[in-house]
Amino acid sequence: MMTRWILAAACALLVALPAAAQQTLAGVKQRGALNCGVSQGFNGFSAPDSRGEYKGLDVDYCRALAAAVLGDPAKVRFVPLTAQARFTALQTGEIDVLYRNSTQTFLRDTSIGLLQGPVNFYDGQGFLVKRDLNVAKVQELDGATICVAQGTTHELNLSDVFRTRGIKFTAVVFERIDTMYEAFFSGRCDAMTQDASALAGALSAARNPAGYLVLAETISKEPLGPFTRNGDAGWSRIVEWLHMALIEAEELGVTQANAADRIKDANPTVQRLLGTAGEFGGKLGLENGWALAALKAVGNYGEIFERNVGATSPLQLPRGLNGLWTKGGLMYAIPFR
Repeated sequence: MMTRWILAAACALLVALPAAAQQTLAGVKQRGALNCGVSQGFNGFSAPDSRGEYKGLDVDYCRALAAAVLGDPAKVRFVPLTAQARFTALQTGEIDVLYRNSTQTFLRDTSIGLLQGPVNFYDGQGFLVKRDLNVAKVQELDGATICVAQGTTHELNLSDVFRTRGIKFTAVVFERIDTMYEAFFSGRCDAMTQDASALAGALSAARNPAGYLVLAETISKEPLGPFTRNGDAGWSRIVEWLHMALIEAEELGVTQANAADRIKDANPTVQRLLGTAGEFGGKLGLENGWALAALKAVGNYGEIFERNVGATSPLQLPRGLNGLWTKGGLMYAIPFR
């Protein structure tokens, strides 16, 4: 009797899984808009411009996802979130996906009921200091007052690393990033700590950028990427394969400008990527041209990187670990076959 009950329960679960796996996708389609959680203002990643239009690497991922799912990159609602509120907003369904400079860690993977997506930016925690402090190394911050954001991995890293190295410091903790920036640039702290990319973004908007320096040394690994809800495998798979498509497109030379023309390409991988061969879209619950729509909207990963944080952007960050695997980086797409 018990065996029959277990088998019946297992069958019921298998029947229920496909419906559960499509719940976010169905909700987004019914609503006609993607609710995308982003930061309150990280230049290069997510920040409104003078016209109130959000721009940045994370913003481009939101628009690419909207294009893939809804066929229109404009059908996205950006929800700015503090570090403390970001995961709750996803858990409660306020947002469909979180693209917000969020570090992937063991505890976040196992303890908060969310799934970590593919890493879309490899970073490290750094420090921004005033040049007149004559500080060149982290060890020289002994006795410093350091601004740090509440509810971030930076708080724990700062405490762990400085305690291990015997560096004394006083933390000044802020809930809001904009308040922290204001406090640091007004002289409240000797240094400010965040992901090195975020510090470069803050410096690019400073009134006197020449008066500050981002230390070359970082104290942690900060693999950043999207988060989705647990138990919605179909939606999480879409978020994962969107990233893979953007990486694969860069490797294949498919760009925002030539994507429409490349549908005639003789390369079988290009054909599968752009939806002219196979039924890859249907396996995700999407149209076959989902990746083509995303690429036409924002371009490939390299284009997204360069436009928002690369050498020609105000942040002027090198590709480094975020380069393609064929060029010494860590960006590597699972094959489209």
